[in-house]
Amino acid sequence: MPERAIRARFEGGVLKPLERVELREGEELIVRIERIEDRKRLLAKLHGILGPTPKELVDAALDEAEAG
Repeated sequence: MPERAIRARFEGGVLKPLERVELREGEELIVRIERIEDRKRLLAKLHGILGPTPKELVDAALDEAEAG
């Protein structure tokens, strides 16, 4: 399975994926926790640092952060 980011919701002490994942029962993963608001704040802070950023790229990154 290729590495990818997905959204999940924390309910009842358990992380629940918001999309289908292809995993074997008992398979272990490395999980990175990133709050959506933190991602938005980082994107806003970094926008344009390395030069002009096309609006479409920024919109796509924000859409990814908000998707679900």
